[in-house]
Amino acid sequence: MAARIFIDGEAGTTGLEIREKLGPHKGIELVSIDPERRKDSGAKTELLASVDLAILCLPDDAARETAAIVESLGADGPRLLDASTAHRVADGWTYGFPELAAGQGDAIKRARKVSNPGCYATGAIALLRPLVDAGLIPADIPLTINAVSGYSGGGRQMIEAYETHKAPLFEEYGLGLEHKHVPEIVKWSALTTRPLFVPAVGNFRQGMLVNVPLHLDALPGKPKAADLEAALLTHYAGQRYVRVVHPDNSGRLDALALNGTNDLELMVYANEGRRQAVLVARLDNLGKGASGAAVQNCELMLGL
Repeated sequence: MAARIFIDGEAGTTGLEIREKLGPHKGIELVSIDPERRKDSGAKTELLASVDLAILCLPDDAARETAAIVESLGADGPRLLDASTAHRVADGWTYGFPELAAGQGDAIKRARKVSNPGCYATGAIALLRPLVDAGLIPADIPLTINAVSGYSGGGRQMIEAYETHKAPLFEEYGLGLEHKHVPEIVKWSALTTRPLFVPAVGNFRQGMLVNVPLHLDALPGKPKAADLEAALLTHYAGQRYVRVVHPDNSGRLDALALNGTNDLELMVYANEGRRQAVLVARLDNLGKGASGAAVQNCELMLGL
């Protein structure tokens, strides 16, 4: 029997991508609410009670409202996969990054409520968590994270501004230093000191690079870049979607190279003579950074 899935917010960028990716699955039946009854809480409650999994592609407050409806249904409610920011550090929710640590994929399989990771957070956590766990980066070290994303992650207004040529070719933002992904990065990277995070957006639809610069001699044990790369290789050995790539000599990276995939590449660029390194994550902000990760979690939750 096919699993019934309701994507709440299926008309948004992430919702549309999830729907397109799930469409070919033979074990899934996608159901929708009548657009005219979208804001009818009774109609939504009735639909939620009839499905196996609800995927929330909503603003944070709306995601909390739908989650509350599901809670009110008790055992009759569906499992939840929330693609918003609302529950990424909330108690009672399982973090939807299967490659985070040993057993995380199994935890997602069993979970009633899963929070899909943020795009920037996916890259940062993928780089940092294994190195913190290995003792190569102290949890309390001050870190700087710089990142650039395609404009599709910025919501309807940003997409419209870029596609009508009203936006600049490149801009930094979040310079109030309160970006919504920072609490998620702190918690799931196992950090105790809040990093300084500076995101930027470029005039390309999708693609992402996340960079963490390091002074190697400021780290305990003064590791070499090869030690960092080895720890990442050990952590992600055998993973399907996350791979550690040894940098080539070009010194260049195309932010768009993984577009259309659920892949995540991790690299350690270094100048050993200067004892400096840059950890780099490359991903599609709409793939492993959003809809691709959601589909991966959906498949785990439903055993597909």
